Amino acid sequence: MPKQKTRKSVAKRFKKTATGKFKRKTSGRRHLLSGKSPKRKRQLRNEPMLSKADSNRVKSQIAG
Repeated sequence: MPKQKTRKSVAKRFKKTATGKFKRKTSGRRHLLSGKSPKRKRQLRNEPMLSKADSNRVKSQIAG
């Protein structure tokens, strides 16, 4: 049976933590930042964790 390939687009978008959870970037931090309040930009800085259902999907695509 051939090896399972890693989906590179998924591997670039998510980082795996030491506990096995996945971090993701928030949207809305690329451009048009002058119109956003400092509070909103500060809250967009953190990287939220993926939900369990999504992390199972990502895990199967990265485990290659």
